[in-house]
Amino acid sequence: MILISYLMIVMNVALVVTALPRIHSDLRFTTAGLAWVQSAYTLAFGGLLLLGARAGDILGRRRVLVAGLLCFVAASPIVGLAGTPTLLLAGRALQGVAAALIAPSTLALLAVGFPEGRPRTRAVAYYGSVAGFGATLGLVAGGLLTDTVGWRAGFFFNVPIGLVLVAATFRSIDETARRPGDFDLAGSLASTAGMSALVLGLVRAAGSGWSDPLTLGALVAGVLLLTATLVNEERVSEPIIPLALFRSRQRSVAYAGRFLYLGAMLGFWFFVSRYLQDVLGYSALAAGLAFLPMTLINIVTALAVPRLTKWWGNTCVLSVGLAITATGMFWLSRLEPSEPYLTAIALPILCVGAGQGLALAPLTVMAMDGVGSENFGAASGLVNVAHQLGGSVGLAALVAISGQVHASGRTPAELLTRRASVALDAGGLLLVVALCLLFLPRRDSRSEKRLVQVEVPQRGLP
Repeated sequence: MILISYLMIVMNVALVVTALPRIHSDLRFTTAGLAWVQSAYTLAFGGLLLLGARAGDILGRRRVLVAGLLCFVAASPIVGLAGTPTLLLAGRALQGVAAALIAPSTLALLAVGFPEGRPRTRAVAYYGSVAGFGATLGLVAGGLLTDTVGWRAGFFFNVPIGLVLVAATFRSIDETARRPGDFDLAGSLASTAGMSALVLGLVRAAGSGWSDPLTLGALVAGVLLLTATLVNEERVSEPIIPLALFRSRQRSVAYAGRFLYLGAMLGFWFFVSRYLQDVLGYSALAAGLAFLPMTLINIVTALAVPRLTKWWGNTCVLSVGLAITATGMFWLSRLEPSEPYLTAIALPILCVGAGQGLALAPLTVMAMDGVGSENFGAASGLVNVAHQLGGSVGLAALVAISGQVHASGRTPAELLTRRASVALDAGGLLLVVALCLLFLPRRDSRSEKRLVQVEVPQRGLP
């Protein structure tokens, strides 16, 4: 039930990707505003994750998981029934709030449900794998639903699934011990407002330029609010962001690597989906099926990760995953509408899918390794914060960068092709930076030299 709950919220990140052109025309979004269909969800998700993690520690993780599932059930029909951009974005933001309660509770429950060592590491690796193939599965499901029963249908399916998960959670998961503490609302709200301001500034830059007063104001406000967050966390007795978790080089690299990776991947899904439909003329279903090779190879490689890390080590597998993903991204950026699907689309996204399958589980293991039980909630929250805010900020940044390509002398299809190419190149560079972080000089610490390995799975997770 834990992994299925997480799978549902991950799929809802990607569910709208193949439906974006249809949403664009049905609700008359602007091009820059369309990015908010994703960012409203991922920003609320990532911005409130740490508060959700703290709530699980204080109130009980099963209780918070159930509250999140019920909130997700209530929010999904709002998106499905939305007749205006404002209502759709409000529903997506409420879904994100619900996901912020679900995600840290699932990882923390998974961590405490397995003994420390190989069993827990294997369970965490499976959790990381769900983040990869769940998103690609969402692309295919979104395209199928959009072309058969409409893009709204996927959100209505969340209702029965969520209710079944609530019932199953009560039956199969025991409540964790509650501990007294403070919520640190100031830190949570300042961090959420800061990230929101940054994303707003980046998205606005795509349409209004970097010199626009509101763009600059939003970016400056974002930096100031995030700085205030760090100052607050240093001073409060129970910070919502335990800065001590960043003292481990391994965990810091894992958080940063995940942030950069998801920034590249969300941009990849956003631009490639639009290119397939608006330039190549694919239907939403055909666009979803175009991602099917990526989905299949992602699942295969993700399931192989435990065995591969046992043989070669976590860092080696992660490095290969980042390198393969970057290769696929750069290859795909050579977009040429006249090229055949096999060489122009299928083979590059196979690289991206294989790389994603190899990278996400090791990143999760790195981030959770060595964390004491008292910090499971905070550490799992930070994993998901990096995942969701990386997607929000990365997508906004890639939209802003690609927006610098001017329309003069280009048809709409040529303009979108060029912008997608620029965004994919920029995403590839983010992955190169993430790869370089793995090889920064290490401090002389036995705990940081310890190799993290994932056990070969002998049976499926319960």
